[in-house]
Amino acid sequence: MASSSSSETPLHVVILPFMAKGHTIPLLHLTRLLFLHRSNIAVTIFTTHANSPFIRQSLHDTEASIIELTFPQKFHPEIPQGVESVDKLPSQSLLVPFCKGTKLLQPEFDTILQSLRPNVSCLISDVFFPWSMEIATKLSIPRLDFDGASNSAMVFYDILMTQEFLVDSDDEIFSVIPSLPDIKLTKNDIEPEFSNQQPGEHTDFYTEVITATSKSKGIIRNSFYELEPEFVDYWNRENSPKAWNIGPLCLLATKVISCEEKPMWIQWLDEKLEMGESVLYVAFGSLAEMTMEQLREIAIGLENSGEHFLWVLRLPESIMGDKFMSEFEERVKGRGLLVKNQWVDQVGILRHESVHGFMSHCGWNSVLESICESVPLLGFPITADQHLNARMVEEYFRIGVKVVTGNGSVRGFFGSECIENKVKELMDIEGEKGKEMRKNVKKLNEKARNAMAEGGSSWHTLNLLIDEL
Repeated sequence: MASSSSSETPLHVVILPFMAKGHTIPLLHLTRLLFLHRSNIAVTIFTTHANSPFIRQSLHDTEASIIELTFPQKFHPEIPQGVESVDKLPSQSLLVPFCKGTKLLQPEFDTILQSLRPNVSCLISDVFFPWSMEIATKLSIPRLDFDGASNSAMVFYDILMTQEFLVDSDDEIFSVIPSLPDIKLTKNDIEPEFSNQQPGEHTDFYTEVITATSKSKGIIRNSFYELEPEFVDYWNRENSPKAWNIGPLCLLATKVISCEEKPMWIQWLDEKLEMGESVLYVAFGSLAEMTMEQLREIAIGLENSGEHFLWVLRLPESIMGDKFMSEFEERVKGRGLLVKNQWVDQVGILRHESVHGFMSHCGWNSVLESICESVPLLGFPITADQHLNARMVEEYFRIGVKVVTGNGSVRGFFGSECIENKVKELMDIEGEKGKEMRKNVKKLNEKARNAMAEGGSSWHTLNLLIDEL
């Protein structure tokens, strides 16, 4: 039920989501949440022509307005014409060039926003659009950053970028600061562009992002206070602008699939449930890039584990017909199912009763979705904040385990033996550690749902934020 506003003045929120499913979907959930909280609210979402169908389909039963911007067709020699989402980039190395290219949307966005200006209450912009700060400042519209990372990751980045930790190697463990939980980190938990701070395209772009964020009215985070309280308190005590934790937004994903609509992987999970088999869900996000050698090690580890698994993976065209993967798929037929280059409803999979574990890159959305469906995690971090999230999953939340290389590093080449052992550890439902992980994730699930319920911490925080606007 929508809450009554303390003011009769209608609220008009403009949302500018970044063109990647992992960035867009939480903001679509936020749109629904805003309508649930206030009856006198309007929401306008800006997107591009190619991304519009997905957004329109997701919000077809809401009153959200959707405005399409024209994305430049050719702005970088390595980005194919017509690519309007990072999910379709040929290489993750093109992420920053793609982000910088979105600035070409600015003139059209500025013009349209200016035409809406008398009725706009605030702009919620993805952090990857630092250029949106300019028009917000010019029109005196409060800009709120949407930051898809956790509080803990952002606190760690802030500390590690401003303090020097003297260690002999990138794998030497050190503690951050005494006032925070004693999460042991290594330099390999941090992306090189942040730990080395060398000038370059990546550093320049992230400097723009940090500068724009510092000028914003606040930061919206897809988290909840009870999940990482020490880190929320630290950020709001030591940093600005204020972080508003209003999640987990994935709890707004309530789609029910009828029998006629069930995709083949859900039907496969149904079969495993009828047989009483536990399934490991394996997925590394839409941006993950791995060598063929690493994919083979994962495959061998999964095969040797003896567990049933559903593996959703993105394969480049160059290795789609790889002989090893074809033979592997045939060998595990019945016990393992591979879903290649298709977008799946991840929450729907995690919600399935047969799924008892999630081998994940530990993107923040995936961590939250796992918590909200009470599924423990096997962390296989690849890039960005994922190594930090995997640390939190194992050492702070205690709802999972993570892979390590043969020499104990968190970054590098992960062998099949490590993967096999970690899969067995995660899926050992009756083992002492398995029981502890499942007990902890169920507790966090309950806290997450309480936070989003009326009167909960996230519910209350969103109400306070709306009242400030």
